[in-house]
Amino acid sequence: MADSRANRRNNSHNRPRKNKNWLKVLIAILVILVAIFSLFIWKVYSDVTGTTEKIYKDIENKEEVRKEPVNINKSESFSVLLLGVDTGELGRTEKGRSDTIMIMTINPKTNMTKIVSIPRDTYTEIVGKGTMDKINHAYAFGGTAMSMNTVQKLLDVPIDYYVEVNMQGIQDIVDAIGGIQVTSPLTFTSDPYSFVEGETKLLNGSQALAYSRMRYGDPNGDYGRQARQRQIIEAIVKKAATFSTITNYKDVLGTMENNMQTNLSFEDMIDVFSKYRSATSNIEQIQLEGTGIMLNGISYQQINPEELNRVSSILKEQLEVK
Repeated sequence: MADSRANRRNNSHNRPRKNKNWLKVLIAILVILVAIFSLFIWKVYSDVTGTTEKIYKDIENKEEVRKEPVNINKSESFSVLLLGVDTGELGRTEKGRSDTIMIMTINPKTNMTKIVSIPRDTYTEIVGKGTMDKINHAYAFGGTAMSMNTVQKLLDVPIDYYVEVNMQGIQDIVDAIGGIQVTSPLTFTSDPYSFVEGETKLLNGSQALAYSRMRYGDPNGDYGRQARQRQIIEAIVKKAATFSTITNYKDVLGTMENNMQTNLSFEDMIDVFSKYRSATSNIEQIQLEGTGIMLNGISYQQINPEELNRVSSILKEQLEVK
């Protein structure tokens, strides 16, 4: 009986020690997990900053039309010129022309993003060249700066930033983010792929590139192609913010490093992701429309003043400029 009481007393003294031991183990596990997470965050930060430094390229000879540069850190509305250039495919490395020209404006106050397609055959003044020509020739003549200056003059709006992606880049970006969901507006074949009107399909990079490039089989011609290109850009923007894409960040960074240039700094990108994210989920697509004309045997799209004013007014309201 005495031994039994003694054992109970000893057991009661041992329990707190066991509880303390388990507590120490738990704390140790938490410390290890926090350390691993911190290392992961540091690695991601290091990888991202390394990539953004490589793809960053400032613009020389760009005409500034704002009195003060836009400040993304203060959540101001801004514009980005999106250029898809016809290099990087089939081993081509020449400068090429801007096969795709879009203006993306983001307004965090209205939580709205607008994407305007500019026909590549638009007949306009090539700023810095002193000639009238197709707008996509601006890139061939003077690169990104001449393209930005020409678009600013055409639509009378400031272009704050640019993102330039080659054709191979579109394909690689779509693959890196795990494909994109797209609903085709018509039935067509773009070898070797087929698309069905009204059918939503998960496209890989090669399919997305074929989907966006088909032109002559579209009843709306190049305007139909531009609409499909906006679909691809919208799907990429929305997919890029998902958790699955973030966890696959290395492939995304590798793709950006090889196929993309921009004057958005690392700090700018962080601010866009943190302060403008909800605006990028609400996207409106707009088409600048012209009329086909022939000049000296060459086909152009001529934009009348009313149409230019319509689209310019939309962009100015979005950017909150006069």
